[in-house]
Amino acid sequence: MQSKDMLDLFGVNVFNDSTMRKYLSRDKYLKIKRVIENNLEFDEELAKKLAEAMKTWAIEQGATYYTHWFQPLNGATAEKHNSFLFPNSEDGVIYEFPFESLFIGESDASSFPSGGLRTTFEARGYTKWDYTSPAFIKEYKTSKVLCIPTIFVSHNGESLDKKQPLLKSCEAINKETLKLINILDNNSNINKVFPTIGAEQEYFLITKDAYNKRKDLKTVGRTLFGAKPSKAQQMSDHYFGNVKEKVANFMDEVDVELLKLGILSATRHNEVAPCQYELAPYFGDVNLSTDQNQLIMEILKSVAEKHDLVCLLHEKPFEGVNGSGKHNNWSLSTDTGENLLSMGKTPEENTRFLLVVTAIIAAIDEYSDLLRASTATATNDKRLCGFEAPPTIISIFIGEDLQKIFDTMIEEKNKRKKTIKLGETLFPPISKFSTDRNRTSPFAFVDNRFEFRMPGSSTSIAVCNTILNAAVADKLSEIADSLKKSKNVYEDAQKLIINMIEKHRRIIYNGNGYSQEWVKEAENRGLKDIKSAPEALKAFVDEKNINLFNKYNIYTEKEVKSRYKIKINKYCAWINIEAQTMLTISKTEILPICLKFSNEIAQNIMNLKQLNLNYETESKLLEELRKNVDNLYENIKVLTKELEELEKLESFEEKALYYKEKIITYMDNLRKNVDELELIVPKKMWPMPTYSDIFLED
Repeated sequence: MQSKDMLDLFGVNVFNDSTMRKYLSRDKYLKIKRVIENNLEFDEELAKKLAEAMKTWAIEQGATYYTHWFQPLNGATAEKHNSFLFPNSEDGVIYEFPFESLFIGESDASSFPSGGLRTTFEARGYTKWDYTSPAFIKEYKTSKVLCIPTIFVSHNGESLDKKQPLLKSCEAINKETLKLINILDNNSNINKVFPTIGAEQEYFLITKDAYNKRKDLKTVGRTLFGAKPSKAQQMSDHYFGNVKEKVANFMDEVDVELLKLGILSATRHNEVAPCQYELAPYFGDVNLSTDQNQLIMEILKSVAEKHDLVCLLHEKPFEGVNGSGKHNNWSLSTDTGENLLSMGKTPEENTRFLLVVTAIIAAIDEYSDLLRASTATATNDKRLCGFEAPPTIISIFIGEDLQKIFDTMIEEKNKRKKTIKLGETLFPPISKFSTDRNRTSPFAFVDNRFEFRMPGSSTSIAVCNTILNAAVADKLSEIADSLKKSKNVYEDAQKLIINMIEKHRRIIYNGNGYSQEWVKEAENRGLKDIKSAPEALKAFVDEKNINLFNKYNIYTEKEVKSRYKIKINKYCAWINIEAQTMLTISKTEILPICLKFSNEIAQNIMNLKQLNLNYETESKLLEELRKNVDNLYENIKVLTKELEELEKLESFEEKALYYKEKIITYMDNLRKNVDELELIVPKKMWPMPTYSDIFLED
């Protein structure tokens, strides 16, 4: 495709600002623009005009259905297609789109997880258009559907999705940041502050043929068995390597499909592990970017199908090589185009910058447990703590320049016992390339943003950003409250920065997050190492964190407890599916092949005996094989029995701990057994593609 064609494609499937201008009169466009920008309610006349314009545009684009596109608590997106075609009174059909259908929809909510928010017979759920995220058209092979991004709530207004809490957290950080900005400068022309993110999406691509031959990949998205191949990523030759043509063709089509939806791919490249890649879009508003990340995942999977490939979004599809994350690059922007995490040019601007950074440091320290919980899943547990994934101890990397600024301020305070001018402490402005990056840090300052590296590749980034927004808003509120009656705001700001950094400096760590020294040091500092999802998820129901959510009306206590229950139940269900899949593969594929091979060796030994030939090697091989086969059979029995015992437990929390402490251990034993057998049984007999088979196809 020519580059000029790419320009014409940008946003063609989005009902964006320029599209609205084409399909509405200037007067109606300006009124609608005002309503959207100020988050006001539409009057009926304006609503009808907008719905008519959207319908006309969608039908001209070839859409025959429309849907309210929402993000329920199962971690996926949901949609129910409604036809534009209606019967008319003359035995024909007409296109209809009642304006109410744009703004409000009703969906059966009984089959979505609610964590006890509602009983099964309470089926009613409502979707309401989030008009800060524009409608778009999703293309299928033979049809097109108008998708309207919405929140999803119960009949009594309780949140049943991930979008509404995110929007509330954006309101909170906007309010608290503006409060601080106006204290520092009551003549500021900043009227809105909003979080922006750039979510780097990592993924694996394998051939459809290999995928279809592995029941584990088809069922749970990761290999439950697989011996270590002779060559994986140890030569470091895949990272940033030459993109092969079949992959480049796939990437090109992904770029085109994203372009139509107004999503620009900033970079794409080979990642570290074999068959692993990354796509990074440009920064954008956190709500819209979260919606777009869901679309990116859908498009990666659908386009792969067209190229006889399969996109794996699991955090750890292959043992022994890098897993996939979703690095969440977070910053704060203003409606005047400023990035609040960029160093300023004056002492006053730098005061604001340092106050915002200090608020973030304090927030991550105080709510580190909640931030860890936001990334806790059974699948991400497989990835964290190794192979370039961050450790499970939350810490912040701020780099040498920022560290020097804070250290100098504290030293001067202790030396002089008084404050000094901020301008004297700042030295030259921070250069974009003066501070190195720390790939082992879960939360790192990078140029003009913080990179949260813990989120997993398969999950929505809505929850981690909801929590990040709320936590930082809380600390900005604390700072603003301390300064609102100040007579010398910049002098008092410096005192406040010093006091808060001294209080929260334990969370700052610029060294190697993988080292054993850091594990001991973190423990001495009082930082928790929360290794598993069941442990981490408890943070959702901690009183401190419930109070934070209540403060900003993000979740009610009932809503947040429902999230906790949903996440724990999902953890249990996922591991149960994995364990049952392991048993099925072991009993129906691995064990029969191993028994067949042992019989062949035994028969061969008998033949050699009859010929009076040496059969020592065959005997040793059979002995080793039978030992592993017997162990395999025993491990199958043990895992089966433990799963039966687990069903006797009633508490979902007890079940989660049982899965973590016992079932996973027995699964690991079974895997080790099978992986050893893979290296004994002849390649032609092994019932599934090996790691070497899959990686060599890269």
